[in-house]
Amino acid sequence: MRSQTILAEPFSATDKPAHKPTDCVAMTHPLHFLFSIIVLSITVSPASTLANPFERTLSNGLKVIVKEDRRAPTVVHMVWYRAGSMDEKGGTSGVAHVLEHLMFKATKNMASGEFNKRVAEAGGRDNAFTSRDYTAYFQIVPKAALPQMMQMEADRMVNLKLDPKEFSAEIKVVMEERRLRTDDNPQSMVHEALNAVAFQAHPYRRPVIGWMDDLEHMRWQDARDWYRQWYAPNNAYVVIVGDVDHREVFRLAEKYYGPHKTRALPVRKPQNEPEQTGVRHLRVKAPAKLPYLAMSWKMPRLRDAYKDRDPYALDVLAAILDGHDASRFSRNLVRGSRVAQSAGAGYDGTVRGEATFSIDGQPAEGKTITELEAALRAELKRVQDEGISAEELARVKTQIIAAQTYKRDSLMAQAMEIGAAEATGFSWRDIETQLQQLKTITAEEVQAVAKKYFKDDTLTIAVLDPQPVEQSRPRARGLATRH
Repeated sequence: MRSQTILAEPFSATDKPAHKPTDCVAMTHPLHFLFSIIVLSITVSPASTLANPFERTLSNGLKVIVKEDRRAPTVVHMVWYRAGSMDEKGGTSGVAHVLEHLMFKATKNMASGEFNKRVAEAGGRDNAFTSRDYTAYFQIVPKAALPQMMQMEADRMVNLKLDPKEFSAEIKVVMEERRLRTDDNPQSMVHEALNAVAFQAHPYRRPVIGWMDDLEHMRWQDARDWYRQWYAPNNAYVVIVGDVDHREVFRLAEKYYGPHKTRALPVRKPQNEPEQTGVRHLRVKAPAKLPYLAMSWKMPRLRDAYKDRDPYALDVLAAILDGHDASRFSRNLVRGSRVAQSAGAGYDGTVRGEATFSIDGQPAEGKTITELEAALRAELKRVQDEGISAEELARVKTQIIAAQTYKRDSLMAQAMEIGAAEATGFSWRDIETQLQQLKTITAEEVQAVAKKYFKDDTLTIAVLDPQPVEQSRPRARGLATRH
């Protein structure tokens, strides 16, 4: 499985109806930190000034970030909450995502479903996504509708009405979503099990969508408590990109968000993962046609955008292995030796919690998991022993430059990059630095991190043992799904 880029255009096409909140795809699969930067990378165009984006923090702690882009009479409005599944407690896994669904229900000022209806009537579309680190809501609308969007988001920030009957219906939707996305998806089951084994103390061991047992025992009061704990202006920020004047946006923010009061937030205690001292193996049995292999190493995350070097080098390494059609895995394992039907690599260094580097794949017909693992390890060892070529490095950097141009075509991509940076402890001001740091990574640095971090003591290996498909348990019927 090729690692997935972090939502360069999340749900902005017509593939997901605007009225259906969903999880961020990032919740279950390894990400390319490199392409979360380069595909969404923000640079200052000649027509801009260094002041764009513009930022202001309201007296209640809500940060508002505005990027003016006047090429189309459209605006993206996003509200990000610094609360994701990593903030959940034992027994309530999945509650962050459940509340995401419930945020589209009634408030003191709007009936259930009214939010989506008003967005559609304004000629826009909206959605939401939940990840380990954050939860976010967005609308893409004609610029004249921005005041209404801000008013509605500000309303549901503090006025959500959590009805037990609506919760009872929606929790069934979430359980069916889990069946579709995880229980009926063998590769998702492997990644869920891998995280549960790789992490013992850190909350990344829990799936974003939640364990089924927790969902079955969840009560509406759990969602209410989550809402009261984390949905406050001082735990949120607003990102607006499009055909706007930042001064008018700040005025609207003061009008609609400004009256909300600051609230005390729960204390976040450290949840550091103990040092791993040996390789961990697990096997998942599930109905499937082909076996599957996933390998995950503990890695350092990006902490200082200016001083750190290894996270950037790891990102380039992931791109060398699986960043394009001519990458090593594709060229040598899929098309060359044909030991693999698919093979991928991914690293996500911009996270609030623990970072990992993942390699995965499916063996080609007639090949075994053992042969695939040996081939994947051999490609990594080649980098350790021989390094990478100047041509390979240049190709990755060319992609970085090209992505800067493509990014400008998407308001949503620009809003996503700003929001994602802020969500993981960085600022939109760091994005250009991250980009420039990537451009300066050398072949020697890539070889050095390949030698330094890929030790079996930090490795977890998960294997899908395919079972006859006809043995698959019967699906629950009669449950509505939003996705």
